[in-house]
Amino acid sequence: MGTCLSAFASYFALPLTFIMSQNQFDKKSEAWSALFSEPMSDLVKRYTSSVFFDKRLWLADITGSLAHAEMLAVQGVITGVDHTSIEKGMAQIKSEIESGAFEWKLDLEDVHLNIEARLTQLVGDAGKRLHTGRSRNDQVATDVRLWLRGEIDLIGGLLTDLQKALLTIAEKNVEVILPGFTHLQVAQPVSFGHHMLAYVEMFARDAARMADVRKRVNFLPLGAAALAGTSYPLDRERVARALGMVDEQGQPQVCQNSLDAVSDRDFAIEFTAAATLAMVHISRFSEELILWMSQPFGFIQIADRFTTGSSIMPQKKNPDVPELARGKTGRVVGHLMGLVTLMKGQPLAYNKDNQEDKEPLFDTVDTLKDTLRIFADMVGGITVKPEAMERAALKGYATATDLADYLVKKGLPFRDAHETVAHAVKAAIGHNVDLSELPLAVLQGFNASIEKDVFDCLSLRGSLNARNTLGGTAPVQVRAQIARHQARLG
Repeated sequence: MGTCLSAFASYFALPLTFIMSQNQFDKKSEAWSALFSEPMSDLVKRYTSSVFFDKRLWLADITGSLAHAEMLAVQGVITGVDHTSIEKGMAQIKSEIESGAFEWKLDLEDVHLNIEARLTQLVGDAGKRLHTGRSRNDQVATDVRLWLRGEIDLIGGLLTDLQKALLTIAEKNVEVILPGFTHLQVAQPVSFGHHMLAYVEMFARDAARMADVRKRVNFLPLGAAALAGTSYPLDRERVARALGMVDEQGQPQVCQNSLDAVSDRDFAIEFTAAATLAMVHISRFSEELILWMSQPFGFIQIADRFTTGSSIMPQKKNPDVPELARGKTGRVVGHLMGLVTLMKGQPLAYNKDNQEDKEPLFDTVDTLKDTLRIFADMVGGITVKPEAMERAALKGYATATDLADYLVKKGLPFRDAHETVAHAVKAAIGHNVDLSELPLAVLQGFNASIEKDVFDCLSLRGSLNARNTLGGTAPVQVRAQIARHQARLG
């Protein structure tokens, strides 16, 4: 104890000029307190800095700060004069950032300190008072939520655009017959429009998921401070209302536990999971587009602006856009795994690990937005080749199930009908003809109840029209589904 007191006393015995120089050093080269006795190394500065990727949060940071400042003034924590100065300073900073004149400094580590330092430079002590009652921990959590909320809204619009593009091509191709596949084997004929509607359903679920995620993103952490709340008389609900962090009834949505408020990144993980599913749907669609435009299929053409050529094979048109989207799906899946792994071992509350949430989140948003934009455009440029699709449907005995259904209606148990049709298909294969090309006498040899009307159900169009139940591929059902989606999307 004596040694500690002696050391304490010896500090105050130091010349005032030494103490002043230390303080000047701290103010000049560090954002931290006088606790530190040496500057951060350049390597550590570069390693820990986030400013050159988190600066995209600048508008959210300014927006959150203005709401915080307004509340502080109303609560009497800062003066009206300070509040006015903060508003003027932030307006100038916004203008500087938008014009590209703002100088982002590595030494100031992140978007928050860069903006605060510039504000203090512009308005003096009022800028220093802005941080009253908050920490960078609740500040960054608020910024990311505000930013992500806006991005989710944009993504929702892009998902709508893609669904509308798919509906347009579906409406034009309701009567076009496509071989439906299971196990990549010809199974049953379907309407090409019906096939497109399957992806409309997927992207509609993606839009619903995004809207649901938005509800949990739209909660206010600000006011939780570093981890334990604050002793200042903050009105957190006022800030939530100012930032639009309210529920459907207009009630403020505020994070209710200060520890959870600053350390929660569930919303980022949940968004990335929803984005991953959307990209998986894009990837599945991409795989079909790639197959369909290959020469063995030849079902569609993609507009030239979405393809590339070969450096040595002049005849090639490569589907680079769907191929790359298929690859970028793995990238987004990786971001999801990275975020889950980032959070799995963190104790409460905030940890520096959480700086690593931004790059995968930012890249997920960028990748999904870019992919949705280009796919909505690309779908509009697809050329359908109905003859090639119908030829392919005729190659795989796609109406075999229709013959089995026909026999069931004649009184044969389905399992017996299934076996009977298998023999008929085997015979057709042996003669290299379609089931519909077998003579009536041959078909009657498999079952005497077969009559001339069997050929109606053995045609591709007859098979298509027969599936006239809700969700089926009959054109009348497809048109009803198109109308339902068009009404939903407006």
